[in-house]
Order: sequence, then C-alpha cells, then structure tokens
Amino acid sequence: MFGRSAKGRPFLFLETFTLVQPLMPHATASWLVDNSSLTFEQIAVFCGLHILEVQAIADDTAATKLTGRDPIRAGELNQEEINRGQDDPEYKLVIQKEPDQVRRTKGPRYTPVSKRQDKPDGIAWIIRNHPEISDGQIGKLIGTTRTTIAAIRDRSHWNIANIQPKDPVTLGLASQRELDALVAKAAKAAGIEPAPQDHRLAGDREALIVELRAERETHAREAEAAHAAELAAASGEITAQPAEEAFVDPFRKI
Repeated sequence: MFGRSAKGRPFLFLETFTLVQPLMPHATASWLVDNSSLTFEQIAVFCGLHILEVQAIADDTAATKLTGRDPIRAGELNQEEINRGQDDPEYKLVIQKEPDQVRRTKGPRYTPVSKRQDKPDGIAWIIRNHPEISDGQIGKLIGTTRTTIAAIRDRSHWNIANIQPKDPVTLGLASQRELDALVAKAAKAAGIEPAPQDHRLAGDREALIVELRAERETHAREAEAAHAAELAAASGEITAQPAEEAFVDPFRKI
C-alpha cells in the first residue's frame, strides 16, 4: 500500500503479520492434497510452504515419502473451513488453534553429553564431604538417579575402581551458589551448626586494607602534584634553565 508523508514524499506501507503454521506442515500438506480440492497456493499459504513444495508432494516427486496428517483430527481445521476454501480459491484458510508448545517435563536437570562421564566423580565428592545431603538432593543438583547414587554410596557401582571424588563445581556440573545453598539447607535440616569462621587473620586483613588505602591516597596526591606542575609549566610560571647551563660538554676545551 502506498501513501504520502507530511512533506509529500511517497512511502510504502508494509503489512506484516504472523501466520500460525500447523505442527507438521509437510504431512498436513500431503493430507490436504489427497483429501481436498484446495489449490496448491491455498495449501502452501496454510502450511507455510513454497508452492513448488506442494506441487512436488502432489506429483509424488518429493525427496521423502510423506504420510498424511489429518488437520481435522488434530483440531487445526474443520470441514467447514475446508469447504469455504474449496468454494473460494482466493480464500486463505485460518487455523483453528495453535500447535501445543513443547515443554520440558520435570525431571533431573540436563547435563551436556561431554560432562556426563564426570557425574560419578561429583557424586562421590558430595557423599564424602557432605554426607548430610540426601540422595534426592544430590540427584536434583547433579542430574542423576537415586540408583546411581546408591551404587556409589555402597561402592557397588560398575566403575567404582575408576571413580575419583572431584568438586562438582570444578567439573562444571553445578554452580558454587547452588552447592552452597544445598549444603546450608541440608545442614539446617540435619541440625548441624555451620562451621565457625576463622577470625585469626581478621586483624592482618584489616591492616592490609589500611595499607593499600594509604598507598592509593599517596599515589593520588603524587598524581595531583605532577598535574599541577604541568599546568604551572604551561602557564610560564616555571622557566627552563638556559641551554648552556643545562648541558655541559665534557670534551670542550677551555
């Protein structure tokens, strides 16, 4: 659609809209080709395909053999909508409902394939260093099953000879924040008091902070003095010494 701006310059209106496609476009197109008299263009627009793809499906020359998927049974179309499209070749089919979004079900957390072999080492480390953490909590943190955890705990795991306890944070199986929160929660549930903090180095730490702060202030004052000297030299307050006095030639004959 064309129009004109406030200054009289022509511009183009672009109509943008989002078409909702069926869950399986190619299989749906194959069913519509075989079970309706819709035009290839109508099927292509509804399924979000190119018209040549629909023609290849109709001519049975597609790269793969497709099994038709009934959009009526899937609830994406009804017979009245198909009849409306068959009566009017210019009519664009409207999908009845959007495909259901695929959502991940609850379960163990996902671990990349490259790190799955490190799971037994992380489990062994938690069992050795934090026995108060339950198997269910370990399973949620690492992303494994209770059977595997129990096998490592009673040393009946098939690869127990090669399992070496390693920090799961170092292995990349969990974050330090998640591990600390889990340890604190398990300790609270078990009635274990948190480990006392060592305050013996607190005085040294404070002294170091004071020393670093004084050093930083000294550097700041030196920088300010140097900057003031540069400004004074630029304004002519400080005159340079004569060249003869500034440089003495040791090989000059008197």
